[in-house]
Amino acid sequence: MSHNETISALREALEATADNLALRKHLASLLLKNGDFPESEKEFRRALAQAPEDAEVKLGLAEAFYRQQKTSAALVILEDMVADNDVAAESLLIAARMLQELNEDDKSREAYFKVLDKDPALADPMLESQLGIEIDDTLMNADELVNPETPEPPKIRLGGNMEESQPEADIERPETSFEDVGGMDKLKEEIRMKIIHPLQHPEIYQAYGKEVGGGILLYGPPGCGKTYLARATAGEVDANFMSIGIHDVLNMYLGQSEQNLHELFQLARANSPCVLFFDEVDALGASRSDMRQTGGRHLINQFLSEMDGVESSNEGVLILAATNAPWHLDAAFRRPGRFDRILFVPPPDQAARVAVLEIMLRDKPHDGVDFNKLAKKTEGFSGADLKAVVDLAVESVLRDAMKSGVPEPLTTKRLLAAIKELKPTTKEWFSTAKNYALYSNQGGIYNDILAYLKI
Repeated sequence: MSHNETISALREALEATADNLALRKHLASLLLKNGDFPESEKEFRRALAQAPEDAEVKLGLAEAFYRQQKTSAALVILEDMVADNDVAAESLLIAARMLQELNEDDKSREAYFKVLDKDPALADPMLESQLGIEIDDTLMNADELVNPETPEPPKIRLGGNMEESQPEADIERPETSFEDVGGMDKLKEEIRMKIIHPLQHPEIYQAYGKEVGGGILLYGPPGCGKTYLARATAGEVDANFMSIGIHDVLNMYLGQSEQNLHELFQLARANSPCVLFFDEVDALGASRSDMRQTGGRHLINQFLSEMDGVESSNEGVLILAATNAPWHLDAAFRRPGRFDRILFVPPPDQAARVAVLEIMLRDKPHDGVDFNKLAKKTEGFSGADLKAVVDLAVESVLRDAMKSGVPEPLTTKRLLAAIKELKPTTKEWFSTAKNYALYSNQGGIYNDILAYLKI
């Protein structure tokens, strides 16, 4: 079940049992993890009304405020928790870390010393270093020395569990190749030069001092095959493939998102050659100039450091990313050695639409379909729109088959009828992209959009 489906299911469950606190906390945490901070705030507020003393809810609400740059509101909650002597040490430690991220070092120290008073085993050397706390200061404020034989302190909750957690990412060996991708010939050639040829002919690239690796940023309207193309790239070279969404990286507790990102890169390095694909990368690498708080900036700095291979080599790690909004991506990602190829993925042209439809109908019963005629009628349709056309036509055939008991093949007439019921979803995207291409196109980044629109 996808995260969106899980969220929908939780909402439905809460409609039936609105007083189920555990469900509401889970929904709020999932929304926060997915980056839907306003909705997460609403759910945490409702949970807080049910359980005003729940430390987990307070921390979640503070994090939701912080992510929306509502610093004052976040500080009110955190300072209230520090003043409450009944708050558990583990929750206080999280509050201390959050306060440090908010540059409230004095309050963070106060919270941290209370942590040590309650449970010295939770000593956090990294936080001590960030706060400038010497070991003698710690001992003066703790009731007892930290026993060197004390077991490792327990991991702080990630995503709602007080257990050790690692970011999860499936490592695939895609069977899809460029033969399964309709059209996109120019894009395929760019990817061949940047990714495929270096892997297939490493000796030639090494002769010129070119490492095997690097990044490509794919941008364009949604549903035009960016993710599918990335998966096909891995299949083309028989490389491992890791698809990373924002929910795999973002975490409600400050500092954990950066750690998740580092561990995902380490996993890709350990399984090279590997195509590491970031979907909706603008959610992870939004422009730092638009940020007033430091949390998002830390994540971007971590991302840039990982791409540069500061601590570990990225040899054999091929980084692809997709975004529908490249104008929101921090400019530092476009420097050489990072996403130094920025490729526009437009809706398929007429020839590509023929190829896409042929692929989509390849395993379905069809008879005498005029693909050229269909392609002419679907100007501006994305790959996802074309799939919707086929799905609608299939549903029409199935309805008739249920009545007659005789399955029929798909025909041009059926598909044309489906096309009439749908409109291309790319128009709204182009209305926004046009403004950026005309008025915010330093360096000609969006010239491909202007060329596509014939401006």
